[in-house]
Amino acid sequence: MCDYSLAGIPNRLAVEGEQLEVYRFPASLGLASPCSQPARSSSEKAPVAVCIPPGARLFLRDIPEDLQSRCHVGASAEVTFVQLSANAYQYRDALRFEDGQEILLQKLKCGQRVDVLCLSGTDSGEEEERRTLEEEYHRVFA
Repeated sequence: MCDYSLAGIPNRLAVEGEQLEVYRFPASLGLASPCSQPARSSSEKAPVAVCIPPGARLFLRDIPEDLQSRCHVGASAEVTFVQLSANAYQYRDALRFEDGQEILLQKLKCGQRVDVLCLSGTDSGEEEERRTLEEEYHRVFA
């Protein structure tokens, strides 16, 4: 969904087909709609954080060369959004590449583009994992 560090920031659920960008919020990196981002003056508010459900399929663009080498991908790749844990005060939002490697959203670069392909995973194991993590998240933070 949205990392713990974005809990106090206005947020909304992603929409299939939209393009998002990695954005530096006051406490951490997150995803935001490019059209909602302010022109970085101290008097303007941060944009709305866009939350992604676990299991969502994304198309990651502008992948840095070091990450391309590590994950054996090109400048763009289809990835699955995952949550690595539901522990409090720990970054958990991550992207899983086809080869199974995972990278925290916090390791991406500001301005990287992400297309939302599909919000629901098709793998029943991923769906069960998503439900378990959501329940844990609501138990800890709600």
